[in-house]
This record gives sequence, structure tokens and C-alpha cells, in this order.
Amino acid sequence: MVPWDSLIRGTNYTFESSILFFLTQIPGYDNVHHLIYIPFCVLYLVGIVGNCTILHVIHTDKNLHEPMYYFLSMLSLTDMGMSISTLPMVLRVFWFDARKIKMNTCIVQMYFIYTFSLMEPAVLLAMAFDRHVAICDPLRYSSKLTPQRIIYIGVLILIRCSIALPVILVHIPTFSFCPSHNLSHSFCLHQDIIQLACSDISFNILYGLFVVACYWGIDSLGIFVSYAFILRSVLGIASKGGKLKSLNTCDSHICALLILYVPMIGLLLVHRYAKHSSPIIHIMMANVYLLVPQVLNPIICSIKTKQIRQGFLKIFLVKNFGLTHTFLASWSLLF
Repeated sequence: MVPWDSLIRGTNYTFESSILFFLTQIPGYDNVHHLIYIPFCVLYLVGIVGNCTILHVIHTDKNLHEPMYYFLSMLSLTDMGMSISTLPMVLRVFWFDARKIKMNTCIVQMYFIYTFSLMEPAVLLAMAFDRHVAICDPLRYSSKLTPQRIIYIGVLILIRCSIALPVILVHIPTFSFCPSHNLSHSFCLHQDIIQLACSDISFNILYGLFVVACYWGIDSLGIFVSYAFILRSVLGIASKGGKLKSLNTCDSHICALLILYVPMIGLLLVHRYAKHSSPIIHIMMANVYLLVPQVLNPIICSIKTKQIRQGFLKIFLVKNFGLTHTFLASWSLLF
């Protein structure tokens, strides 16, 4: 019986899982790259600590065992997954100059990066649906968003986003690659890998566009429709105070949407209209796109959500510095 890898090699492809790629530091700053990336690594750690704190606060405070905070936990887990998928590789490259990475390792990292990237808008869509029910149909909020249904939503998001990538990632080991194996970022990205391939990559490109259109497109459309219904319901409220109170329940979610979509649009514009610009711009924009949501989401949640803010203050002030609960209450009243 002929081995499978021999059949692949017989079709002029190379099936080499041990192929090495070389990750890239910031061009032109090789002598100080470890200093340049200290702020980035600090921000990564801030994001992980912030999201872990949100999860701890929601888990320990029974008053936060509500649909809105369950979805917030999903968002924090997604952000942490993105951090864990990228941070170790960034540390290896910029602090230890370990630029070599095997193909299998690269594929695994791509899988997790893109899976969590697809999960982010899906979770934001679930949060938009939560706000839609809370504002447009508040009397049936508890009956529609039961804990069991929230679990179903979370499992559905996980399955939906985890099955999209293997279709194109399994093709990568069958490609024949050109002599240059230098990637353009400090972590593995699909567009980087396929640009180095000397094989036909049309399927990967078309399927990638299909995934973006189906996942990001449908989720974005769902968020837009949810807020269209929310605005229609809010405009039907007679009092100005009632309108503002209803909209204030969406402000943290709107901030999370801006935090995700603004860097993404900026990255797309750079790839589309600044293809021949300095590599530093592309590297920085890619890091900003991956880094900003992870860091800012817990900060926005702690500022905009009173219960989360109080939980943060209890952990970082009361436990660590021995401040009284009276001061905690006074601090909270300022907001």
C-alpha cells in the first residue's frame, strides 16, 4: 500500500510538517526591539489580568449571575484566548530572538487566532440580542434568556467558529513553498503563509473571503438589525429620561463594538491602500488589531458597569490596601 504522503509528493507537492518559517521583528530596530515591545507585552498582561478579574468578579458575586454578565464572561474568555494565542510567540521573538517556528506549530497558532477572531463578533451579536430583549421586551427577558439557553448560545458560538478554519488549514502542508520562508509578523497569519507558497492558492483565498463574508458579515448585519429595533423602541419612549436610561444600558456594548471594528477597518485600509508602505505600519496595525480589544474591553466594562467597577475596587483596593467599605461606597457614588 502506497503511503499517503508519497501520493502527495507524486503530485509535485511537498508534505513537510517540519518546514521552518521565520517570524519577523520590527525591521530596522533589531538592536532595541526588546525595549520597543516592552509596552506591548505590558498591555498584553494588563488585558489578561483585567479579563481574569472580570471573570472572578462575575463568578463570586451572585448578583451578577444574569444574562448580561454571562455574555460579558464569554467576551472576556474570547479576549483571553486571543492573548494566550499570540503573547507567548511575541515574547519568544522579541525577547529571546527565537524566530524559527515549525509549520505544525504555525498552523495551530493560526487556528486559535482566527477562531477567536471569529468568536469576537459572534459574542458581540449575542450581547446585542441580550440588549434588544432587555429594551424591547423587558417583561419576558428572564424567560427568553434562561441560563440553559445562554449555555446553548455559548456552545453554538464555539462550534460554529471552531469548524470554519480546518478546511483551509489542512491544505497548507500540501503546498510547495518558495525559497523564502520569512513571515512579515511576529505571529503566524494565513495571508503570510500563502504568499510564500508556489502552489495554487486560489481555494484558500476564495474560502477565506467566504468565511469573512459569512461570519463577520452575518454577525455585523445581526448587530445592525438588533440596534435598529433598539432605536425604534427607545424613540417610542415618551420621556427623555427614559430614553437616556435605556441607551445607557448599551453604552459598554457600543464601546466594545467600536473597539473591535475601528482597528479592524484600519487594518483593512492599510492592507488595501498601503500595500507598499513601510512594514512597520503593517506590523503595528496587526498588533493593534489583536491587542486593543483585549486591553480596552475590561477597562471599559469597569468604567461603564457599576457592579463590575465595585468588584474591581474590592479586589484591588479593599484587599490590597485595607481600605474601608465606606470609602468604596463613596468612590462608587462619584460615578
